[in-house]
Amino acid sequence: MNLDGIGVTSRRTRERLIAQLRGKGIRNANVLDVMRATPRHIFIDEAFSHLSYEDIPVNIGYKQTISQPYVVARMTEAVLDAGPLQRVLEIGTGCGYQTAIIAALAEEVYSIERIRPLHDKAMANLETLELKNVHLIHGDGSLGYPDKSPYDAIIVTAAPLGIPNELLAQLAQNGRLVIPVGGTAGQELRLITRKKDQFVSRLLDHVRFVPLLKGQVKY
Repeated sequence: MNLDGIGVTSRRTRERLIAQLRGKGIRNANVLDVMRATPRHIFIDEAFSHLSYEDIPVNIGYKQTISQPYVVARMTEAVLDAGPLQRVLEIGTGCGYQTAIIAALAEEVYSIERIRPLHDKAMANLETLELKNVHLIHGDGSLGYPDKSPYDAIIVTAAPLGIPNELLAQLAQNGRLVIPVGGTAGQELRLITRKKDQFVSRLLDHVRFVPLLKGQVKY
């Protein structure tokens, strides 16, 4: 992806967003480059298009949102810190924005979405970007996707009350899980790294995500 052919206004708004991400502590140059090049506006309904490059979450319907760019960058940077990514699992495709960001930085991405219209929308969005290394699954992601495990990284875009053991079991050695954990009283964004049979947890930030719902697939 590159910025060739985009308008001056779009270029300026993207650069302003990148400056905001830097100001909030995002340092990984590859993450910043991908955030700059990825057209966030194609993932957002036209009624909210003026918010495409604002550092805020935006409603995408079905009581879901496209994540705030800072949170997307923070989660992506966290899983990249350990080195290159071959196979990544994303739980909660949504409209596909986080999927597109990580797909530009990993060899292969599997992403699960439980809401069928969002799964279909994400598929159309990602086809527009001609991404060939993304595999979308419509289903319940609360138990991960063991068929293609182990994963170098797992990114979860909805919050369970606790960290699911099923996800920990699908991490490769030195693999990383970035996940929001908690309920309505508050959530912590956690980075869990697998070291043999031990899991080291670190607090990244305080966040607010929709809850991770188990077994609720919508057609």
